[in-house]
Amino acid sequence: MGDNKNFFLAIALSIAVLFGWQYFVGAPQMERERLRQEQRQAAEIKKTTPQPEIGGSTVPTPSTGQQTSGNLPLPGAGSATPVVSRKTALRSSPRVEIDTPSLMGSIALKGGRIDDLLLRDYRETVDPESDNITLFSPSGIKGAYYAEFGWTTDPEAKIKTPTSTTIWNVKSGSKLTPETPVVLEYDNGEGLIFRRTISVDKDFMFSISQEVENRTSEPVTLFPYGLLSRHGKPDIQNFYILHEGLIGVLGEDGLQEIDYDDVIDGNTMTFESTGGWLGIIDKYWGAVLIPNQKEKITARFSASQRNDIVTYQTDYLGKGIVAAPGKRATIENQLFAGAKVVSIIDGYDEKLGITNFELLIDWGWFYFITKPMFMLIDFFFNFFGNFGIAILAATVVIKLIFFPLAHKSYVSMSKMKKLQPEIVKMKERYGDDRAAQQKAMMELYKKEQVNPMSGCLPILLQIPVFFALYKVLFGTIEMRHAPFFGWIKDLAAPDPTSLFNLFGLIPWDPPSFLLVGIWPIIMGITMFVQMRLNPAPPDPVQAMVFNWMPLFFVFLLASFPAGLVIYWAWNNTLSVAQQWYIMNKQGVEVNLLGNIKDMFKGSKKDQNT
Repeated sequence: MGDNKNFFLAIALSIAVLFGWQYFVGAPQMERERLRQEQRQAAEIKKTTPQPEIGGSTVPTPSTGQQTSGNLPLPGAGSATPVVSRKTALRSSPRVEIDTPSLMGSIALKGGRIDDLLLRDYRETVDPESDNITLFSPSGIKGAYYAEFGWTTDPEAKIKTPTSTTIWNVKSGSKLTPETPVVLEYDNGEGLIFRRTISVDKDFMFSISQEVENRTSEPVTLFPYGLLSRHGKPDIQNFYILHEGLIGVLGEDGLQEIDYDDVIDGNTMTFESTGGWLGIIDKYWGAVLIPNQKEKITARFSASQRNDIVTYQTDYLGKGIVAAPGKRATIENQLFAGAKVVSIIDGYDEKLGITNFELLIDWGWFYFITKPMFMLIDFFFNFFGNFGIAILAATVVIKLIFFPLAHKSYVSMSKMKKLQPEIVKMKERYGDDRAAQQKAMMELYKKEQVNPMSGCLPILLQIPVFFALYKVLFGTIEMRHAPFFGWIKDLAAPDPTSLFNLFGLIPWDPPSFLLVGIWPIIMGITMFVQMRLNPAPPDPVQAMVFNWMPLFFVFLLASFPAGLVIYWAWNNTLSVAQQWYIMNKQGVEVNLLGNIKDMFKGSKKDQNT
């Protein structure tokens, strides 16, 4: 009975740790950060004149007379352009093709926007013939999403700068590839020549060099900006363990994870930073503006609504750059647009020196467990070529790492099994005197050098590993559409089979709550066997709970990623083998079949009673 109490105690302790951390540490931190943001915004935001532009994006504008990036205006309204088809929208502007090993799409010469981008290696479903993932789409269609770079001026300056309706000329490069950059040019007719050089690597990083040539007799001050505009809130998982929405790492403010709903109703958020990055992320994809890491910027997260379309925008405004007469001024910045592949993100973090760029992937609070877990699984994937096998191999390694602690725990549990007859006699001797019963049990444990808490350890060790693996399976793109064997085509999705249509033999699609697949059932069986290694608890309530617990977990985990269920089933199997070995070594009889029979006898006795 002591083991069973330890099991319940382990679960209670685990829940207490998780909720206690959230209540006493996580929640106060978030509240302090919220108040700090409100105070900062109240001190920084000043009244300025907004300048909404066609297409639903708002160019950041410096304050009058300032030579560094100033306060930003409120966001512009959403696009009032009638919704048209993607093909029609793409034909509304001359374009330059984008063709890389990872990306395909085009740049609109109208506005010079990167607004047509598809991911070559990723598709909507596991079907290899399904559509490629579309990341960027031009203004005027449902779900428009694009990146824009340019120059803005002091509101009182009479300088003609390119806008979202400007038609750029192609100076060089008929197609954007990793080997061939594209140079765009615009002459404002008033002595300023604007040039924009766009290059891209083989993965997902664009480099944008903006240059202005001053052919006038007076110096001009221009402010570089970059923006991401997204029309309409996308479908998101809306799950607390994963952030989807606006994001950035900005100076002393550090990581900012801002939900879409946080910026509606004019709740604009601004931050001062040197370098850093900001953008918009989905579960697996992301678009990020990366200004010059040595330049001061004012970053902004905002939203606006018009004609039932909410436009979300993240942008930054750089400090003023002076182009002297007869001289040129240049600014360099970058754009990440693509899949959040761990190796690629980490590579950019290291090679390009982008501050904490690895945080683009949501590793969660327990990143010190989650990321090493991913790295271990990825290591075995590179060896076996299958993420399912990699999970099984990683589980074996984790078992070996914790083997000394688990071995000590199982040895102590085996000793407690030997004491079960004595404990039963104590119950009979002391009857309802629970205080005397507990005292006698503690004295017995002390005499036999048994730790009654030892049964908690294997469960407590498994819980953080379980959550880390869940985070890896749920949030990393490497697991998306990763097959195992047989019917498991996607380890990040639930087992698609169901007991209630005899695993596809009956032509009927059960509702989601009846999708109890083969792997959840296998997991339940392994859990049942593991629990039956221990004698049935004498308390009828505990016995009933333990008898039904495997079935409860079968239904509970049926909707979890298949990879997680496979891990749990395999972990249970290894635990059974380990516990069986240790119990035999300690001279404890392993009567699995007898324990199962006792369970059914107990059930019949309860029914008769």
